[in-house]
Amino acid sequence: MGCAGSRAKGDDSSKRIRKPKPWKHPEPITRTQLMKLREEFWDTAPHYGGRPEIWDALHAAAEADLTLAQAIVDSAGVIVQRADLTICYDERGAKYELPKYVLSEPTNLIDDN
Repeated sequence: MGCAGSRAKGDDSSKRIRKPKPWKHPEPITRTQLMKLREEFWDTAPHYGGRPEIWDALHAAAEADLTLAQAIVDSAGVIVQRADLTICYDERGAKYELPKYVLSEPTNLIDDN
């Protein structure tokens, strides 16, 4: 019953997703460093639980424009808790937390040079 209740709460007829609010990395970071962080996250995230196909859908959604991202999460049955995709659930109730650095760039991104 808890799962059905949480789905109803998070499923305001599929919560519309949006870009995360601007954020700042603790220290200035280059695009190369950001890409490395993202790669490490996506490589390790599935090992901490959840279903691989949901992680794949979230990865694809994180890299897509908002319209396509919405279609991806809707078709995968992802329950969006926070509209910026930082907290989502699957239909079985497994929680998926995405750091902002996989969803958008920080305000203090610097050139690689």
